[in-house]
Amino acid sequence: MAKGIRDKVAIIGMGCTKFGERWEVGSEELMVEAFEEAIEDAGIGRDEIQAAWLGTCMEEISVGKSALPLSLTLRLPKIPVTRVENYCATGTDAFRGACYAVASGAYDITLALGVEKLKDIGYGGLPNWGSGAGSLTWQWMPNLTAPGAFAQLASAYGVKHGIAETDLKRAMAHVSAKSHANAVHNPKAHLRKAVTVDQVMASPIIAHPLGLFDCCGVSDGAACAIVTTPEFARGLGMQDFVTVKSLQLALCSGEEMGYNDWDGDHFVTTSKCSTMAYDEAGITNPREEISMMEVHDCFSITELVTMEDLHISERGGAVKDIMDGFYNLDGGIPCQPDGGLKCFGHPIGASGLRMLYEMYLQLHERAGERQLNNPRYGLTHNLGGMPYMNICSVTIVGRHGD
Repeated sequence: MAKGIRDKVAIIGMGCTKFGERWEVGSEELMVEAFEEAIEDAGIGRDEIQAAWLGTCMEEISVGKSALPLSLTLRLPKIPVTRVENYCATGTDAFRGACYAVASGAYDITLALGVEKLKDIGYGGLPNWGSGAGSLTWQWMPNLTAPGAFAQLASAYGVKHGIAETDLKRAMAHVSAKSHANAVHNPKAHLRKAVTVDQVMASPIIAHPLGLFDCCGVSDGAACAIVTTPEFARGLGMQDFVTVKSLQLALCSGEEMGYNDWDGDHFVTTSKCSTMAYDEAGITNPREEISMMEVHDCFSITELVTMEDLHISERGGAVKDIMDGFYNLDGGIPCQPDGGLKCFGHPIGASGLRMLYEMYLQLHERAGERQLNNPRYGLTHNLGGMPYMNICSVTIVGRHGD
């Protein structure tokens, strides 16, 4: 019977560029920047990598189609390279391919790299998909905007749990202000300026009740991971390394859109995906066992609702936990210690790997001013799409043997 990949994959090297408006470089330079940090961190040669996965979402305006941009840029020695795209879970799905390849015994060392170069188009948020979204997708979401869809989530959540709009908006503002405060200590973050809760609440409305500071922008950036098996890592002379405890994906089947069981106040996929991830990792009480998190905060309401779908806050209890500081850097489970999508940035194909990069740094006690005290398990979460039609990924990592 299948048992998952707990402790079957070791992360031996990671790298991440500075995120932001990287006008001075192209996607190729971003890939090289992330790769060079990862390969130096791993202490191996480029020729030792046996297969690679490239994650990029908006390829038409970024690196282009196929996996050739990665193999050509890194001069990979004629090895298998696969391009992955899965909305905002793209980077994590590239990582999943690399992990399963070594866990299966097919390869000894593999690489996953995510990259996106979005700021050159001059658009503040995600570019319009146009025909690139395919004919079926537009039938499900005609004339839809991301802020509008997630604003509906906020309204439904408030009604479902009887939370006054002002109280919900203040909790959402706290989510954003917390991420800004954390990013001040992150030299690679896109936005490094602290803001107050009142400033967030006073920002212009984008889609009621979401204001400008409730929304994350997009960035240029790349992140990279090199993985192997624990046995091979020991053969390389490594002792203290991070291993994957679980790696799960869950995608909508159409039930949220097509039936009346879903009331629009939460993410069905995240609830399911996190349950599968905890089972694979052997975690029975996530509120007590998870040490830190990087979750998908495309909008502040997304992070708030996700705290419940991850089974950490009780249903209807995320507002209280947020206002009590439970998810602050000095709280029970720090969330977005590096600033999250909101402030570190969101180059779509790189975001999942960027989240893992922060967990990796924290577990190796290399996170600088934002270093947490002896973290055990780190969780990352991506959500691509809309509340009613999305892709969710959850990854849990920790020290080997823990």
